[in-house]
Amino acid sequence: MNINTRRRRIVLATGAALASASLAFPALAQGQRITFAAYPFTLGVASGYPQADAVVLWTRLAPFPAVPQGGLVETRIPVRWELAEDEAMTRIVQQGEAEATPQWAYSLHVEVKGLQPQRHYFYRFMAGDAVSPVGRTRTLPPLAADHFDLRFAYASCQHYEQGYFAAYRHIVADNPDLIIHLGDYIYESSWGKAHVRKHNSTEPVTLDEYRARYALYKSDVDLQSAHKLHPWLAIWDDHEVQNDYANDRSQHNDPREQFLLRRAAAYQAYYEHMPLPAAMRPRGPAMPIHTRIEIGQLAQLYLLDGRQYRSHQPCPPPHKGGGGNSVDESCTERLDPTLSYLGRGQEQWLYYNLDSRQARWNILAQPTLMAQCDRQIGPGQRFGTDAWDGYPAARQRLIDHLQHAKTRDNIVLGGDVHTFYVSTLKQDFDHPESAAVATEFVGSSVTSQSWAQSKTDAVVRENPHMLFGNSETRGYMRMQLNGQRLLADLRGLNDVADAGTGCTTVASYVVERGNPNPQRV
Repeated sequence: MNINTRRRRIVLATGAALASASLAFPALAQGQRITFAAYPFTLGVASGYPQADAVVLWTRLAPFPAVPQGGLVETRIPVRWELAEDEAMTRIVQQGEAEATPQWAYSLHVEVKGLQPQRHYFYRFMAGDAVSPVGRTRTLPPLAADHFDLRFAYASCQHYEQGYFAAYRHIVADNPDLIIHLGDYIYESSWGKAHVRKHNSTEPVTLDEYRARYALYKSDVDLQSAHKLHPWLAIWDDHEVQNDYANDRSQHNDPREQFLLRRAAAYQAYYEHMPLPAAMRPRGPAMPIHTRIEIGQLAQLYLLDGRQYRSHQPCPPPHKGGGGNSVDESCTERLDPTLSYLGRGQEQWLYYNLDSRQARWNILAQPTLMAQCDRQIGPGQRFGTDAWDGYPAARQRLIDHLQHAKTRDNIVLGGDVHTFYVSTLKQDFDHPESAAVATEFVGSSVTSQSWAQSKTDAVVRENPHMLFGNSETRGYMRMQLNGQRLLADLRGLNDVADAGTGCTTVASYVVERGNPNPQRV
């Protein structure tokens, strides 16, 4: 490709050009100008991990998002960014330049600091002659703030083939301060029935394949809009890598070294496509995503990783690594007190913070159902092993710690099971009269299909601590929190096969401070 001192054209690279490109990733010389063969901000913009005085801004240059490196040649590209007080971008408060490199698929994670608390800001990126859409973000209240309302939404499980991401259009209409994603942002596999659109590719294993899957999901206009207009927090579950994996063990019991290479590719693609801080940047198959967010004096929000560090699943099916499995009382391995759902290091980190940090509420955002869920209708018990039911001793340690923590107002958020559940977390699930320790809200899926409502009704009757269950409706959770109570609305879509579908409130519950028993309203 010819390069002169005034102009450099970034074009769609062939596989041969990418293979022969220099590993040094040369930067453009001063004065060289960039033009793109197509608009480079096809994946939109996003913000995340807000603090009272800081936020992360994200974008990725990808003129041709379906091909490796978004169709860019191997070089480092300077990208300017601006943060303003107004949407017209006339009152600029901060600006700078960052470098987009092929090592990270030309993604940017700009950490802007020195901001004012509890305030909207607007931002954009510029590369060459191309200007991104203008995004909007919001900082958190000051750390000393006590009396305010926090409005947030959370979602999980968005299978591209099984529906449109209309839930995000309704989340945007709710205008929350914050959006939380609890995992299964992408799906690596194709399953289910009545698909409305297709992956049109095989299951991803390599870094380029995972990048292409994220680019496909981010082509959804409602998902892009939610990222553009609201700051996000996010954790993963299993489908960002492979269904039902646990730590270094794959669902299909693939060789450990082979699976860790796949996990490293999946983790890097996750980082490249989410508005995450640099502290979460992956190093091979390791990526620290669990963290604590301080929301004034109102709440401590914990984002927990239920996959990377967990013990291997007990009693796996023959010739499998685990998952997709339910066991009865004969699986005594499930009761092993050394098993950990979070991993002992993350457990101790959580216990330390619960003991040393005080706020009115503790909110534990984690990927799946924490409440015990006996699936055996009638005598006997049967439990799934991929969620906390596979690690009952670890769950008991956490519940015991919550019961004795300085903050007694504990809320657990979950996803994964494609079903709305409202439960009380009991000191002893097998004895309904035992003390309630926390309230758990599990959101339904954005699109992913679930089992029949009749089965959910039977499960709720079998588990007295479960107060509500709805598996026939896709949707999200909308919450409003203040110093005295939490209001939770279970928001259900009419039809995920319709991109313009409506949305209604399936049920609403209130948790009053000092009382972990949710009340339906």
